[in-house]
Amino acid sequence: MIKTVELTKKYGDSYAIRAINLDLQPGDLFGFIGPNGAGKTTTMRILATLLDPSSGEAFVCGNSIKVMPKEIRRLVGYMPDFFGVYDDMTVIEYLEFFAAAYRIRGQQRRKVCDDKLALVDLEFKRDAYANTLSRGQTQRLGLARVLLHDPQVLLLDEPLSGLDPRARIEMRAVLRRLGQQGKTIMVSSHILPELADICNKVGIIDRGVMDVNATVDDVMRHARQRIVLQVVVAGPLDPAARLLEQQDLVEKVNIEREMILVQLKPHANDYSELPSLLIQHGFKLKMFREEEFNLENAFMALTKGLGRRT
Repeated sequence: MIKTVELTKKYGDSYAIRAINLDLQPGDLFGFIGPNGAGKTTTMRILATLLDPSSGEAFVCGNSIKVMPKEIRRLVGYMPDFFGVYDDMTVIEYLEFFAAAYRIRGQQRRKVCDDKLALVDLEFKRDAYANTLSRGQTQRLGLARVLLHDPQVLLLDEPLSGLDPRARIEMRAVLRRLGQQGKTIMVSSHILPELADICNKVGIIDRGVMDVNATVDDVMRHARQRIVLQVVVAGPLDPAARLLEQQDLVEKVNIEREMILVQLKPHANDYSELPSLLIQHGFKLKMFREEEFNLENAFMALTKGLGRRT
């Protein structure tokens, strides 16, 4: 659905993006992660045919951005980070205005607008003026607008930016539903936790270069080279820590916050003997578990030192 080949954009001697390669399939929800100014918006604007690349190529639903931009615009819904609403229009009037621009006419227009309002959970604001909406409601209205023509591909630039916690949860729920409908979604953010629980692929871009581009499972597998165990025993921790430190599969042991942290050696995955060992030596286990390793941990591990690139 989205494919880029060495996609590059230069302004003078500076690269906005450099040799970006992507391959997204139907149903993919791609988290495009990077700091402000990393190149996320430039990439999306090129895919939406709003900006020409300096070199390279991109295809959306099999159509070249250079040869078939009009066809691509019919298939893509692009939502910028900030967009305006018309102060003197109600929510339903706003959607009907854009539906008319998409040449959706008659009774079908009203049905399409009502359906999109329901999809983004904004029916209760149907007759409210657009300029009275909260930031989160405005973002959902913008999403409803780009869905009017039922695009196969969604390019959403920072849709969660500036939202309160409840609004973020609601927007993530909407994005999940859209992914379940088979749409290909590229959603950008400079804050990884916003996307960690909804995307199946992730790209990490920094200064125009894609440093990581893989499935979430592959990113996690690559980043997690060592398992860390969290152990708590009744009584003093030092004796248990010394016992664990002597085991062959253990690389190092630390005590932090009334807890023993046991780092295993690389690729040591079977640690089933350790809890039995502690019990055999008379320790009463209060907790024994793997330290949680999520996409945010992987992001920190994989991007360590990237900011020092020259």
